[in-house]
Amino acid sequence: MQTVKEYVKRWYESGLAPDEYICHRKEGNLVDIEHADTGKRQTVLTFCTNDVLGLVQSPAVKEAAINAIHHYGTSNSSCSVLSGRIDLHRQLEDEISAFKGLPHTQLFLNAWMATQALADAFCHLAIPVPGFEHTKETLILTDVLNHGCIVSAVVNADTRSGKVFGHSPKVRVKAYRHCDTKDLARKLKRYARPDDRILVVTDTVFSMDGDIAPLPEMIEVLSDYEGSVLFLDEAHASGSIGATGHGIFEHFQLTPQYAIERGVVPLVMTTFSKFAASAGAAISSHVEELKPLLNVSPTSIGTISLPPPTTAAALESIRQVRNHPELVRKLQENTAYLRSRLQEAGFDAIGETNVIPVLLPPEINPKEFGRVMLENHGIWISPIWFVAKPRMRITANALHTKAEIDQLVEAMVQTRELVYQPVISA
Repeated sequence: MQTVKEYVKRWYESGLAPDEYICHRKEGNLVDIEHADTGKRQTVLTFCTNDVLGLVQSPAVKEAAINAIHHYGTSNSSCSVLSGRIDLHRQLEDEISAFKGLPHTQLFLNAWMATQALADAFCHLAIPVPGFEHTKETLILTDVLNHGCIVSAVVNADTRSGKVFGHSPKVRVKAYRHCDTKDLARKLKRYARPDDRILVVTDTVFSMDGDIAPLPEMIEVLSDYEGSVLFLDEAHASGSIGATGHGIFEHFQLTPQYAIERGVVPLVMTTFSKFAASAGAAISSHVEELKPLLNVSPTSIGTISLPPPTTAAALESIRQVRNHPELVRKLQENTAYLRSRLQEAGFDAIGETNVIPVLLPPEINPKEFGRVMLENHGIWISPIWFVAKPRMRITANALHTKAEIDQLVEAMVQTRELVYQPVISA
């Protein structure tokens, strides 16, 4: 442990450690926080929550979670393979299938476990079956800016448990340039072999840049590879893009059937921590046989199934989204207004979704910018300083008012004048 101690000491000395805050109470976008290092309490206006539609505090969602506890208890205490699913699981899977337009859905505790389950199930087929020989290698192509849960799953795809215990063929992983379908086509032409099983993996809305994957062009490229699989992580897309928040297919006015008819197999991952006021994830497909395979993957049978209150909250949230499209319209209006106000004020606000990164000059410390915003203006936004170019990551949601957005932009301008000036003078 001495190495760990020395590393963490240097980590703190280098200023890489995040500032820590403890939340005591939330009401709308006002959060009562405690600064962990000083114990100072402060009520702040947040622009860093992923509760994009404001459903975390919805009375209907909270009531659904409470009722589930009364009916089922707080946990299922085992995996569905050993002790069965609860009816809420089936209802949630059916609701997601309708929401995403794909009939077969499997639930997971979170997106990390879902993507790892897919790597195991698709690449290694999970369980050795007598008389069946798995002989085809898998080629995975991944966008260089994919989320960490994707990166973790694909970079280890050749050494995960299915490979170890099933002795399945090799998995080869290649990255392509961010949202660059020409580079994707080049990589496929260069690396794909005649018998390969091809899996292309992408976020649909990228969590740090706020931009959208070029779905129509990706389908066009993959249509030259009959049976290729396109895995779409909708974590930041569900509830936020598309006319009614159904995600990337609706955003481009397409359906999953469009991909299927062109020989491309779409897999859609829905996560519940952003738009669905809960936690957990699901993978949906039109291929019925994928679901039982995912159900026996190590990240399904090695842990408990989604707890009842969590399941109920996600289920009611998705029903709220389907029944109240005005929530999505309000989010999109707020997003457009906030991005335009920031750009008018001279900030480099990139992306095209409710994830609004504001790039900072390299000499500006994002953590310092965020601290000034908190201390001087009572506004909480997220500094990003080690996983991407220095930036402030701002998220709009459906509860924000124009007055709150104007308050944010004015505070950003004042903070820029305070933080940038000493650097320029130096």
